Amino acid sequence: MEITAGGLLEIRITPADVGKRVSVRRVRSGADEAPSFTDTVGVLTSWDQGVLTITRKSGETVHISESSLVAGKIVPPAPARRRGPAASFEELARVGARAWQPLESEPLGEWTLRAAGGFTRRANSVLPLGDPGAPLDEALARVTSWYAERELPAYVQTATGAAGTQELLGAELERRGWVNEVSAEVRIAALAPIADVDTGAGAREVRLTRAPDEEWLGMYGRVKDPEVARRVLVAGPSVWFATLPGRAIGRLVVDGRWAGFAAVEVDPEHRRAGLGTAVMAVLARQALEEGASAAWLQVEADNTGALALYDGLGFARHHAYHHFRYRAEAASAAGDPR
Repeated sequence: MEITAGGLLEIRITPADVGKRVSVRRVRSGADEAPSFTDTVGVLTSWDQGVLTITRKSGETVHISESSLVAGKIVPPAPARRRGPAASFEELARVGARAWQPLESEPLGEWTLRAAGGFTRRANSVLPLGDPGAPLDEALARVTSWYAERELPAYVQTATGAAGTQELLGAELERRGWVNEVSAEVRIAALAPIADVDTGAGAREVRLTRAPDEEWLGMYGRVKDPEVARRVLVAGPSVWFATLPGRAIGRLVVDGRWAGFAAVEVDPEHRRAGLGTAVMAVLARQALEEGASAAWLQVEADNTGALALYDGLGFARHHAYHHFRYRAEAASAAGDPR
């Protein structure tokens, strides 16, 4: 924090700094406890009626009373990752979109409305990379009506925690009563070390195909309409499905330098035997043959088993993403003009 020549902490931010990354310190005290200081770092998404709202890189929203501030300053963007490939948020967002393609899409300015019969939020949400070409309330009204016409819930996918992410949009959605239903991390890694992992005999039994069979779909366990699921799953630049019969599955999308891993599932009775690693390694070798050099994946922050697997393979967090859902009752309570 900033310290003046007189040794006092100094507040060097104002409401004009909304949209910038800041670091603030506030004092906290209760009737029966001594005052303590708490630091918060994130994007200042609003400063209204004496309350600051800061969005952390995880997407968590923190509300801070202006009267509790003792120091504050603008801080530079988070430093680039020290391991793994260099990547911008927009590059990864577009790669991720190509890996989970909808059956139907429509532009709204620079936003993309996507629908796929409800199979995966990633293929059934708005990808807002840029300006919607209309005031936000008008754009969101179009979003909700578009999904209602398809009898689908309206979702907007936003991101936090990297240069160019959408903390301000997420805060505006939250202010209008949209609810953040799911948050996850996007992680990246160098590809070659994953392919080089010693997997023992398990990797020799992994079968690669260009389309998921009934066994694969059954192990994935999120399929209500197999035909819709297949159409979404096989779409992408170069898609592969790995099956370790009766034990594990995985999906790979090779897109230029990027290898995207998804749907890595291990039967509960066969976990902690290295089968997920074997599937990942086989898929990584296929991606290397096609010229890829970098790996990415998406994982929910509370999936401890998957996080342990991916940590061991060298994946590092790049940013977080969130799916905000429109709920009419919440929007009404928040004063949404619709």
